[in-house]
Amino acid sequence: MQITVTWDVFKLAQVFTIARGSRTEAKVLTVKIEQDGFTGWGECVPYARYNETLESVTAEIEALPETFTREELQSLLPAGAARNAVDCAMWDLEAKIAGKPVWELAGLPEPSPEITAYTLSLASPEEMQKQAAENAHRPLLKIKLGTPDDMPRLEAVRAGAPDARIIIDANEGWSAEDYAALAPNLVRLGVELVEQPLPSGEDAALVGMERPVPVCADESCHDRTSLPKLKGKYDVVNIKLDKTGGLTEALKLREAALAEGYQVMVGCMVGSSLAMAPATLIAQGMLVTDLDGPLLLAEDRDVPLTFDTNGVHPPKAELWG
Repeated sequence: MQITVTWDVFKLAQVFTIARGSRTEAKVLTVKIEQDGFTGWGECVPYARYNETLESVTAEIEALPETFTREELQSLLPAGAARNAVDCAMWDLEAKIAGKPVWELAGLPEPSPEITAYTLSLASPEEMQKQAAENAHRPLLKIKLGTPDDMPRLEAVRAGAPDARIIIDANEGWSAEDYAALAPNLVRLGVELVEQPLPSGEDAALVGMERPVPVCADESCHDRTSLPKLKGKYDVVNIKLDKTGGLTEALKLREAALAEGYQVMVGCMVGSSLAMAPATLIAQGMLVTDLDGPLLLAEDRDVPLTFDTNGVHPPKAELWG
């Protein structure tokens, strides 16, 4: 088994801003695994929030032994970007060797398109209203917020897209006081979900707090070990492959979260269609699908995912799986 790691850069269609900063490109890491004439592919996005860099993730992968199984990989690397890229590449490799799609190997039903959220970048209320108006035809908009003065932004987006469903991602940017002040207005403006309103280390404040719309754990939920710490704070968990460390753990986290009564959102970092492809299997039938990474890019993989009025479609075999 030969593993090759490369760094790829995809230009964004426009500047993308969240509470932590802005970017103009997506820097991703691509893993290729070759065995017996077959090749499997995976992608991850190292994330500074979790102390990951392209260099550190590459080093983790290059330190792996020459041979190992996908199950052995789960203990060889921690949950995170490095394990994600290798795990997904191994699933792709297994599918190609078996001549069967990943969904069949995993014992899942055949996937179908899922409506995905489309993310509006954090900006001034005027700019966000313009973004909302330009994308008002989309059924589900996700608004990046996370400042103490977000109410005008929320009002502006609703004015720009009066008929769209809306979810919010605060990216840990609010205090308990900020959230409490905004909460009564969420129902009035038709907000359906609030993602990670408080910093993960301060989310104990959510216990006992009024939650007029469902609150989703993102930075507070990585893999199954996160679940015990979410009780009483969250209603939904956001599963991202770069947090779970791949499809293998993501499937187990989804099963465990649903069994404990949580609803599930399936999200992504800003990456290419290769990064989103395995996540389309996790997203089937879940509360929210947020796999719009390729829609934010100015360029993509050679065989990209298809996005249309039915949503994001499962990948073609030439891309993954």
